Amino acid sequence: MGNNKQKSKEELINDLDLRVKDKILEKSNYELLKKLILNADTINEAISIAELGTTYKRTGFHFDKRLEKFSNDIKYFKKNNELSFVEKENLNKGQDIFTADRKPITHKLIIGDNYDALLNLLIEYRGKIDIIYIDPPYGKDNMGNFAQTNYDNAITRDNLLSMLYPRLVLARQLLSNNGVIFCSIDDRNQAYIKCLFDEIFQESNFIGQWNWYKSETPPNLSLKIKKNIEYIICYQAYNNNEKFYGLKKESKSDDPFTKPQNTIKELCFPAGSINIKSKNNKINKGIYGTDKFPNELLDDIFVENDTNKNDVRFRNRFVWTQEKLNEELSIGTNINLSKNGVLSYKKIKYNPEAPPNFINAEVGSTNEKAGEELINILENEYFKFPKPVSLIKYLIGFRKDENKDFKILDFFAGSGTTGQAVLELNKEDGGSREFILCTNNEITEKNPNGIAKDVTTKRLKRVMSGVCYDGNNNFQWLKKNSPLGDNLDVYDIEKVANFETTEGKTPFDIIDENLYGKEKFKTIREKIQWVIDNFEITQKDIEEYSTWEKRQKGEEGC
Repeated sequence: MGNNKQKSKEELINDLDLRVKDKILEKSNYELLKKLILNADTINEAISIAELGTTYKRTGFHFDKRLEKFSNDIKYFKKNNELSFVEKENLNKGQDIFTADRKPITHKLIIGDNYDALLNLLIEYRGKIDIIYIDPPYGKDNMGNFAQTNYDNAITRDNLLSMLYPRLVLARQLLSNNGVIFCSIDDRNQAYIKCLFDEIFQESNFIGQWNWYKSETPPNLSLKIKKNIEYIICYQAYNNNEKFYGLKKESKSDDPFTKPQNTIKELCFPAGSINIKSKNNKINKGIYGTDKFPNELLDDIFVENDTNKNDVRFRNRFVWTQEKLNEELSIGTNINLSKNGVLSYKKIKYNPEAPPNFINAEVGSTNEKAGEELINILENEYFKFPKPVSLIKYLIGFRKDENKDFKILDFFAGSGTTGQAVLELNKEDGGSREFILCTNNEITEKNPNGIAKDVTTKRLKRVMSGVCYDGNNNFQWLKKNSPLGDNLDVYDIEKVANFETTEGKTPFDIIDENLYGKEKFKTIREKIQWVIDNFEITQKDIEEYSTWEKRQKGEEGC
């Protein structure tokens, strides 16, 4: 039995076990379902058995899921070398983006059906994704063939729910033990989507709902209500005691670094730790400050980009020890040197309280501002209703980690806002977070080459490297911002028949294990076994809409 098949069965059984603990499923029924799942021949069959233990038939929440089936085609990642780029190209105006101790991170963008993308991601990232953010296409007339929502027709809402159901099942398998998923949703669909999440992630894993002030200028067409608010629901993969953190708080004024009654100490300030507003490139060692509060500088300071380029020492009646200074610098406390050579500090600390359930425009920005952001990057309105970068940064920032190396997935990536949010956070705090984005390449009037090629990749290329694929570096965003750096691997989703035997065209020839975090196999036998163990799951398809619709109308038998 393949590893993926075994793991999927174990996860299905674990989910049923949780339902027993929540008193949703009877113990005797659980034992029977467990036995049937263990003896199932395929993952598809195991999922169908597990569904017998789901809750929607008991609670009254019901929708018609499109059926999953196996095909003869294996879906796999193929690198798009034309759209991928690496750090050595990410130079603008002759300046390196990275410092010597900051290695570039390789992020991923997958172009194609996100269902196939998620199946392939399971091969490398099962249980490894820390944060998922999605903004599914819930709006009327902009959800594609399978998910158009007509609010007067319950069948088409089924399309939205049945489109999301298998994708959320796979998403949960990707999340780490402390992983969380955020989902943006409007008021028309919030209740339905919450029930769907309760079904898949368990109601006990519901963290909460944030109300986001999305618009300062909502439409005035309604006679009853002006809609300023949109919703973001959040679930954890498994129950844990991890804390969410809210906004940073900053002192209103600088605090003094010395007290007259303290003993004299010598402190060493590392390079880049002091904010210096000086027109001079060098500040000579000597005694500064005032007669009453002198401050002795023991080393010359070389000033570059408004900070000390070198380590420097001061001698004074400091309130801190060297150990305390190092601790404060590690949590972001600002050290300032005035024009007359007096040191002061301003504390910046994380709010010890959890974030409130309202996200105002100051924190999360608005749709209007998000549209302006994207136009400044792309020079035109190629994409409607992008989410603000600041909103996604805020949500990602709820989770704190000393290494700042979270893996963040968005499988409804759209214009690529989540990618830019991750890049900006990394640049601000030196983090090494990795983003994985999935988007289709839907062709529209504004995007004749498809959204992925006309919007997502162009946005990422411009903000990461400071230049577009065609060499254009004359766009508004770059005039106020520096390139954010890092590498981008772009993958297309290709198909190969599982029975293909032509030399050089078999699945074992054309699937590149390097794209799945594996080193090249030493023998063909190892490669064959790896493909057999991992790629059966990628042969799952969602039944085409036309066939599905006929079944709802009784026009086609099962």
